[in-house]
Amino acid sequence: MDFDEIRPHFERNHRGVITTFQGNGAAHSSIVVCGAYQGNAAFVIVRGSSAKARNLRRDPRCTVMSVSDNWRTCAVVEGQATLMDYRNTDPEKMRVELREVFRACGDKEHPDWEEYDEAMVKQDAVIVLVKPDRVYGKLR
Repeated sequence: MDFDEIRPHFERNHRGVITTFQGNGAAHSSIVVCGAYQGNAAFVIVRGSSAKARNLRRDPRCTVMSVSDNWRTCAVVEGQATLMDYRNTDPEKMRVELREVFRACGDKEHPDWEEYDEAMVKQDAVIVLVKPDRVYGKLR
């Protein structure tokens, strides 16, 4: 299975669970809103100080599982995460990319983009793109 086979699932099903790894090697799972963006599984960490952000900065291995509303189908991407934030990305590029990933993870427009932009800066938001190394799932 490759990412092109599961991309439609990620484009339609935005409920997700990610797994990162703590410093002691233990798994850390979190619920996220996810999607497909530029050939990657994608999500935004709203608070850059969160455990998942700290884990990914230390160890970029990550698993993203997208599940359908009824939990009967899922698609999983395992891979290396690339993190974009206001410390490593031009502010205007980051603003545009945050909006694009928001759309990819929700199929809608934000009701107030300026408010969204301000909140993402204030909360130190992080875009996470997971390059697919291994892809699998249960699709119907």
